[in-house]
Amino acid sequence: MSQATPHTMTLWIVLSLLAWFPLQEASLNTHTETLIVEEGQMLTLKCVISQTKESSLQWVSPSGFTIFFDKHPVLKNQKYQLLNYSNGQLTISISNVTLHDEGVYKCLHYTKPVKTKEVNVIILATPSKPTVEASTIRTPNGKEVLLKCFTKGSKPPPQITWLLSNGIELYGETQHTFEYNGKKCNTTSILRVHAYGENATANCLVRHEGLRGEKLVAPFRFEDLDPDSDSMEHSTPPLQSSQNATEFEGNPTSVEITKKKHGILLLILVSFLILVLFIIVQLFIMKLRKAHVIWKRENDISEMTLESYKSRSNNDDTAFQEKNGQIFGHKCGMKYIITSYMERKSKNPKENVQDPTLKQEPNHLPETIV
Repeated sequence: MSQATPHTMTLWIVLSLLAWFPLQEASLNTHTETLIVEEGQMLTLKCVISQTKESSLQWVSPSGFTIFFDKHPVLKNQKYQLLNYSNGQLTISISNVTLHDEGVYKCLHYTKPVKTKEVNVIILATPSKPTVEASTIRTPNGKEVLLKCFTKGSKPPPQITWLLSNGIELYGETQHTFEYNGKKCNTTSILRVHAYGENATANCLVRHEGLRGEKLVAPFRFEDLDPDSDSMEHSTPPLQSSQNATEFEGNPTSVEITKKKHGILLLILVSFLILVLFIIVQLFIMKLRKAHVIWKRENDISEMTLESYKSRSNNDDTAFQEKNGQIFGHKCGMKYIITSYMERKSKNPKENVQDPTLKQEPNHLPETIV
């Protein structure tokens, strides 16, 4: 791998700075020209100098960033290609141009002072193939035919006229709606016909700079219109009143955007309603659980109180029975002792005769402890 020289490293540093920072320059020698190219075509930018002394050339984009510095590409984009580089020329190409490529390109020739060539690039967008819609409307004076010719995606706005079968060419009521930040135009032309003859026709003609003198034609035959059909049952509204409806009819992109917005709003609304319903259900469940806990607590307290009362009643009954049992036992014991003594005394009558030798002692009944 070869070692980079100081000159090469300096060049790459300059290229890196040019790629990251827009060029801010002021030149005293400026030459300006204009190039018009159709959308989708290739744009060729040529910068030629008359001096033979070696000097640097640079192409700069409308946003101020360097595209090429001499033969070195700075912007890493496959759209930009080097066609020719020599001591006095730097030619590049931009393929498949779009409206974003429109603007002023600059070729800088680094001499003293710096010379600048400006190229104002204008991108043309040709209109789409026109379409014609027809409808019959009722008016206070009878019926009339309303013809609408629509084309879209042009830059600048096209010119629409109506060519009748009798050779007369005239303008209708023209409306323009813009999109892509005002760079592209959708155009609708309305023609009102109060009466028409047999085999009458009306052709919609579209002219535009990008067509190079050619015309786009959309024919219409009145015999194809059903005279008994009424597409509108009310009187003809003025052009200002029907402007919004005409713009939606003439701008499918706006209709699609509106439908998407409505769909998003509907989705958000449904999601919000589901969220509210979920919150309500959760609150109801929490309230139900709380009520169940309170009921269970009260039920437990009631059961505990009842058991305590029953236990206390049983204890009182037991104590009373034990006391009665002790008294009954004591009385029975006394009765048994007295009975036994009386029976023994009746069996031994001799024991009642006192021995003269013995000191007579008083007879005592056995004492009992009460």
